[in-house]
Amino acid sequence: MKRISLLYILCSIIMTSAVANNGNGNDKRYNITEQGALGDGKTLNTQKIQASIDACAQNGGGTVVIPKGVFVSGALFLKRGVNVELQEGAVLKGSTNINDYPKLNTRIEGHFEPWRVALINGDSLEHVTISGAGILDGSGEPFWKEFYSRREADNKTTNLNVERPRLTFIQHSKDVKISGITFLNSGFWNLHLYHCQEVTVEYCRFHAPSGPKPYHQAPSSDGIDVDCSQGIYIRHCFFSVGDDCIALKGSKGPFAMQDQSGMPVENIEISDCIFEAGGGIVTFGSEATIVRNVTIQRCTTLRPTVLRLKLRPDTPQLYENITMDDITLVDGGAIFKVSPWTQYFDLKGQAPPKAQVRGIKISNVHGKGSSLGEITGHNQATISDILVENVDVTLKSTDFHLGNVQNLRFKNVKVNGKNLPTPEPKTMVKK
Repeated sequence: MKRISLLYILCSIIMTSAVANNGNGNDKRYNITEQGALGDGKTLNTQKIQASIDACAQNGGGTVVIPKGVFVSGALFLKRGVNVELQEGAVLKGSTNINDYPKLNTRIEGHFEPWRVALINGDSLEHVTISGAGILDGSGEPFWKEFYSRREADNKTTNLNVERPRLTFIQHSKDVKISGITFLNSGFWNLHLYHCQEVTVEYCRFHAPSGPKPYHQAPSSDGIDVDCSQGIYIRHCFFSVGDDCIALKGSKGPFAMQDQSGMPVENIEISDCIFEAGGGIVTFGSEATIVRNVTIQRCTTLRPTVLRLKLRPDTPQLYENITMDDITLVDGGAIFKVSPWTQYFDLKGQAPPKAQVRGIKISNVHGKGSSLGEITGHNQATISDILVENVDVTLKSTDFHLGNVQNLRFKNVKVNGKNLPTPEPKTMVKK
């Protein structure tokens, strides 16, 4: 009961939000029902909603309004100058027909290939908002079942073998605000940002089943995927998903540093968020090259790992300048999960590349969790300069799997009421 009460209070705090201001200064409003859209939960409204978006763009921009009702739609394409407002009681519900999402050359899992687009798609946007108290519902269950059915028939089935739409994909865009929206039951990733700058995501909720596999967990239902983007601010959000809560992504493979479509993920701020279910508060990878200058503060985890770093032995990687401060664990998971990641491993005939992790500070952590976790690398990885400071936690296990880590420092770290000195590398620290 205490946990439920705390979660209720925390959720109430972060969900107190106002609808974002019109980002482009144009106050013209285009209600989708004026184009004949029907919120009956049955009618496919793709053309009617797209007509509202197109009319708004052609007339100098403004806001497309989705009012109360359940509006079924396939893929929609935003235009410059067009904001979207989902009013309270509004549901934009994704079609369960995969053919309502065209197959285009798109960014997915660290590369480009012809794949299904998202429910909402934005390219080269500036100064726009997607806001309101409404819901983006991906109707994901049929897509999840298809994935697990294919996986059971052939365990070599990959994510991209089974086409599933994302909820929102925004690329090559600047000064975008996404505020107040609930992302629900996405077929694949919820919010994918590729090659974007200065994006704020605030007061949003990300929900997908996170129970036992195969049919009670939404596969690849990442909350937010920050892909080759800079200046991303995630604030006052709630995550309960079946995969990574926030994933920082880029390219993958031995030639990733030569990929002209790949850029560093830099200057990421995550604050005042709650993480109920998912892989981790923040995950670096599984496809990523350079990720640096990441700050996480005033966050609460009820299960996800505090810091998850995926080290691909087939990809050159640099993870550096990571700061986590004021982290609360409420029956949380491990503090560290730093380890090799070999999913879809492929060296393409090349020598194993090097990886480096350096400059991590985790401070002011308190509450109850599972364990300290692990910090290990692969044979070509160098891990150094990790400071853990001002920690007071109660853990179910005091095991700490530690590989070859240089300059690891514990300062004022208390576990189960006892001060814990800096552990030695290449040891298993046990109670």
